[in-house]
Amino acid sequence: MELQRIAQLLEASLDPRQNKQAELALRQEERKPGYSVCLLQIVAADSFSNTVRLASALSFKNFLKRNWTDEEGNHKLPPNEVVTIKQELVGLMISVPPNIQSQLGDAVGIIADSDFWERWDTLVDDLASRLTVDNPTINIGVLQVAHSIFKRWRPLYRSDELFTEINHVLARFGAPFLSLLESTDKSIDQNKTNKAVLRQSINSLNLMMKLFYDLSCQDLPPAFEDNLPAITSLLQKYLTFDDPSLYSDSDDESGPLEFLKSAILEVLTLYVQKYEDAFGAYVELFVASSWNLLTTTGQETKYDILVSKALQFLTSVSRIKQHSQAFNNEANMGQVIERVVLPNLALRDSDMELFEDEPIEFIRRDLEGSDNDTRRRAATDFLRGLMSQFEKLVTEVVYKYINHYLSEYSADPANKWRSKDTAVYLFSSIAATGSITASQGVKSTNPLVNVIEFFQNNIASDLMSDNAVEPILQVDSIKYLYTFRTQMSRDQWRDAFPLLVRHLASSNYVVYTYAAIAVERVLALVDDTRRPIVDKDSVAPLAKDLLEHLFKLIEKDNIADKNQAASKLQENEFLMRCVMRVLIVIKDGVIPLTNNVLKHFVGITEVICANPSNPRFCYYHFEAIGALIRFAAPTQPQVVENTLYPPFAAILRDDIQDFMPYVIQLFAALLEANPSGPLPDYYKSLIPPILTRDLWLLKGNVPALVRLLSSIIARGASDIVANDQLVPVLGIFQQLVLLKSTDMYAFELLECVLTYFSPSVLQTYYIPIMQALLTRLEKSKTEAFSARFVRLYHFMSAKGDQGLGTDFFIKIIDQVQTGIFVPLYLNIILPGTPKLARPLDRKTAVISLTKTLADSFAFAENYKKGWAFTCNALLELLLNPPVPSTADDLIADHDVDDMSFGVGFTQLTTIKRPAQDPWPNIIDIKRWATEYLNSANARENGKILNYAKERLSPEESRTLAMYMQM
Repeated sequence: MELQRIAQLLEASLDPRQNKQAELALRQEERKPGYSVCLLQIVAADSFSNTVRLASALSFKNFLKRNWTDEEGNHKLPPNEVVTIKQELVGLMISVPPNIQSQLGDAVGIIADSDFWERWDTLVDDLASRLTVDNPTINIGVLQVAHSIFKRWRPLYRSDELFTEINHVLARFGAPFLSLLESTDKSIDQNKTNKAVLRQSINSLNLMMKLFYDLSCQDLPPAFEDNLPAITSLLQKYLTFDDPSLYSDSDDESGPLEFLKSAILEVLTLYVQKYEDAFGAYVELFVASSWNLLTTTGQETKYDILVSKALQFLTSVSRIKQHSQAFNNEANMGQVIERVVLPNLALRDSDMELFEDEPIEFIRRDLEGSDNDTRRRAATDFLRGLMSQFEKLVTEVVYKYINHYLSEYSADPANKWRSKDTAVYLFSSIAATGSITASQGVKSTNPLVNVIEFFQNNIASDLMSDNAVEPILQVDSIKYLYTFRTQMSRDQWRDAFPLLVRHLASSNYVVYTYAAIAVERVLALVDDTRRPIVDKDSVAPLAKDLLEHLFKLIEKDNIADKNQAASKLQENEFLMRCVMRVLIVIKDGVIPLTNNVLKHFVGITEVICANPSNPRFCYYHFEAIGALIRFAAPTQPQVVENTLYPPFAAILRDDIQDFMPYVIQLFAALLEANPSGPLPDYYKSLIPPILTRDLWLLKGNVPALVRLLSSIIARGASDIVANDQLVPVLGIFQQLVLLKSTDMYAFELLECVLTYFSPSVLQTYYIPIMQALLTRLEKSKTEAFSARFVRLYHFMSAKGDQGLGTDFFIKIIDQVQTGIFVPLYLNIILPGTPKLARPLDRKTAVISLTKTLADSFAFAENYKKGWAFTCNALLELLLNPPVPSTADDLIADHDVDDMSFGVGFTQLTTIKRPAQDPWPNIIDIKRWATEYLNSANARENGKILNYAKERLSPEESRTLAMYMQM
C-alpha cells in the first residue's frame, strides 16, 4: 500500500496542475524510514508504468543528493538502509531500461563520491564477477555502473589518494576488463549475421572504450602498456570497421558505429596527448585511418560527432613537432585544407535548416563554445593546431582560398553568398591566435594578417548596407566584430556601435540575437584603466528606445497556455542579458525610465513563475532587476518597492524555490537602498516567514536570508525585540554555526546582532552564543572558522565604547569555562591576527589591539605577558598598515556557463553588497593608533610607555615610542 501511494504521488508530480502539492507530499514521505528503498522497489517493479519508474529513479537520485551524507561524510540514513541500497542498486541498474539506467548510474556516482572505495570496497569485485562472455545485455549494465564511478577521475588533479583508488580498481577490474575486450571482439566476429547480438556487442564495445579512457585518464595502466600492440590492433580494427546492418536510418541521428568510432578517437587523442612516448610508434597508422575516415565520410549530420573527434585527434597530432612534419610543405598543406578543412568548414544545407527552423539552437552551437563537437569548430581548431607549427605556410595557403572564395562571391553575390561565409570563417580561423575568452574575445592576432583592414574591405559593407543582404552574411559581420572586439579602438567603436544597435531591428531572429550578444559584450568592454570603451554618455540617449525594443523582442509571442508562454518567453537569454547590460551602463540614467522598465519586469516575472525553464534567462532577468534597484531605488524607493513587492511576495508565498534566493537578495537590496527611517510594514510582515526553520534548510537560501535578515535588523532591531523575535534570530545563528557550509554566515549574522542590539538586550544571550562558538572550535575547528573567530574577537574588542570591549569579552568567555581566555588568545587569536587578509579585518585588528593596550584592565593587571604579546602584534600590523581598497563602480561578470536550477546560491552581482567598514571615520589607521595611545598615555600619567619599559625588550620599547612620537 505504501508503494502504491508513493507511486501515485510520483505520477501526480509530473502533472503541472498537481505537481506542487505532490512534491510537498513526497517531502513528507521522505522523512519516513525506508523511503529510499521504497523508491528502488518501484523502479524494480514491472507492474508500474515506465514513466512512474523513471520518476522514481529520478527521485531516488535527488533524494541521495540531499540525504546520503552530512558535511562530515557520515551517512544520514540508517545503517540497514545504507546496506540495502548498496546491495540492491548494482543488480537493479543492470536489469532496467537505458533511460532508467542513466538515473541510477548518477545515483551510484553520488554514493561513490563519498563511499568509494574504502566504504564500498566490495563494489569492484562485485562488478567484475558479473561480467560474462556471452551476455552483452548484462555486460552493458555492469559497464554503465563502472563508467558512472570511474569517469569521476577525469577532471581530478593527481594525488596519492586518487592513485590509491585507481590502483584498487585496476588490481580487481583490469584483467577482467581486458578479457572482456577480447571476448567481445570474438563475439562480433561470430555474430556478423545476427543483427541484434552484433548491435549489442558494438554498444558494449563503445562503453568499454569509455572505460578504457576512464582507466587511462590519470596514468597509463601497466596492464594496458604491456598489451599495447594487441590493444592498438583492436582499436585500428574497429576504427575502420564497417557493417551495413549498423547504419543509422536517419540522416540526423548517429548510429552505434559512429558512437564507437568517436569513442575510439577520444582514446587516441588522450594517448597522443599524454602517452606519446609509449604510443608514438602507432600514431602514423591512426593518422592514415583518420585521414581516410575524414575524406570518405558524408556530410550528413549523423556523422558530425565522428568527424569532430577525428579532427580533434589530428589537431593533437599537429601540435607535436615530430608528427606534424608531414604537413610541412605547400602541396600537402593544400591537400589538408582542400580535402579536410574546407568540407567541414563550409555551411551545409542542414546548418541552414537549423538557422531557419531552430535559430536559438543555431546560435548556441555557433557562439557559446557548446559547439565543440561541430564540424566547424573542430576544423577551426585543426587549422589553428597547424598554425601553431607552421604559421607562415598555413597563412599563405589559406589566404589563396580566402581570395578565391571572395572572388566567387564578387562575381555572383546573389548566389555565391556561401562562398563569402566560408572566406570570412577561414580568415577568422587564421587571424585569431591564443585563447579566445568570453569576456574579451580575441586578445592576440596573427601578425601576418590585418584584422581591421579585412573588416573594412570585406565585411563593413554587410554591416552598413540598407539593401537586402543575406542574413547569414549579416550574422558573419556582427560575429566578426564580436570576435575581434578588443582589436578595435575607441574611435572605431564609436562608428561601429550604432550599426550593431541598428541590427536589433532586424526581422531575422538570428541577426537580432547576434546583435544583442555583440552589443552586450561591447558595453562590457573596458580599457587598461578600467574605463568603458562605450561609455554612459554614448548609450543614455539611446536607452529608452533600446530597452523598449529589447523588451518587445522578449515579449513578442502571445501564447495562451501559461507553461508554453513561460518557456517561449525564457527561450532567448541573450536578449535579457543585453537588457541587464544596458541598465548597468546607463546607471542613474534609468531613473526617468523607471516606471516603464518596472512594468516590463513585473510582467515577465509573473509569466516565468508559471514554469521556470531557462536558468540563464532567469538569472539575467533578476540581475537586470538588481541593476534597476541599485540605480533607481535610492531616489524612488516607494515606487520601486511598491511595484516589486507583490510579485516577489508571491514567489515566497508559492514556494518557487528556483527564484527564492534571487528574490530574497533583491528584497535586501531594496531595504538597503533606503537605509533611513523606520522599517516598512511589509518588511515587518516578512520577519515571521524568514525565521521559519524550513526556509533555512535549503542551503541556497542561506546567504540571501542572512543578508535580508541583517538588513531588517539594521532598520528594525527595536521591532524585533518588541515582538519577541530575538530568540528565533539567535536560534538561526546557532543552526548556522553547526555546519561548515554555513558557519561563515553565522558570524555575519552575529556581527549584525552585536552591532544593532544593545548589550542590555543581549545580556542573557552572550554566554550561549560563546558556548556555541567554543563547541565548534573544540569539536570541528577549521582554518576558516578559526580566522572568522579571530575577526569576531577583534570586532567585539574594538567596540569598548559601545558596551563591549576586550574586558567584556574576557568576562563572558571565562564564564563559559574558567581560564579559557588565555589559551584561546595565545593559540588562536594572536597567531591568527597576522593571517587576516582583508584590509578591513586588519584595520579592525589594529583598533582592537590598540584599545586593548590602552583600555583593558585585564591586560594591564592580569595578563602582563599578554600585554607585551599584544603590543608586538600591533607593531607587526603597523609595519604594513591596511589601506582601504579603492572601489570602482564596475560590475563584474558572473560565469553562468554551467548554470542550472537547484545548484545552490548564485550571487547577483548588480546588487553585491560592498564590504562594510565599521569604522568609516578612521581614515589613516596608523595616525589614529598613535593618537589613541598618546591620549591614553597622557590620561594615565605615562602608563603606556611605563608598561612598555617594564614588559617589552628595549628594542620593542623604542619601536613603540617611535610610533607614539609620529
